[in-house]
Amino acid sequence: MTTQPAYFSDRQVASRYNVDRTTWWRWVNNGQAPKPIKLSPGCTRWRVSDLEQWEEERKQEVQA
Repeated sequence: MTTQPAYFSDRQVASRYNVDRTTWWRWVNNGQAPKPIKLSPGCTRWRVSDLEQWEEERKQEVQA
């Protein structure tokens, strides 16, 4: 059984959405994507649950 990680790195998030890392960071900095959390100095991650919620919100906007 494979379990999904609780956190994604910027590389993993960019890969998930098929965008470049700079594009992902631009979205974050412009408030278009979820803010990351700092787990420790030099370790910035996104909660998978936050990404899934953001995806659901995007789907709702498209359907509206």
